[in-house]
Amino acid sequence: MENNIIKQTLPNSVTVLVLGICSIVLSCIGVGLILGIIGLVLSSKDKKLYNESPSSYEGFAQLNAGYIMSIIGTCLGGLYCLFLLIYFTIIGGVLATALATTGVK
Repeated sequence: MENNIIKQTLPNSVTVLVLGICSIVLSCIGVGLILGIIGLVLSSKDKKLYNESPSSYEGFAQLNAGYIMSIIGTCLGGLYCLFLLIYFTIIGGVLATALATTGVK
């Protein structure tokens, strides 16, 4: 007898994969941080669902790949935001010093 069990695809596996890819690609404009966090939240929900009954679902490899890419995108987006914060702090300090030395108020 053949085992004809039809497995369901995890509901958010493709979504998490797309969000993970987009979070890496768009991390250079700051959107990667937001997309990465959304991907992490969705993947945690599907991981719980998969762990309850692994034999009922397929697409865990896509989910895991999207989860890893979401972590990378979140880290890159966070580093980019940190870079912008430091950059504008330095520029503000330089401008404040330049304006103070020239006497402009």
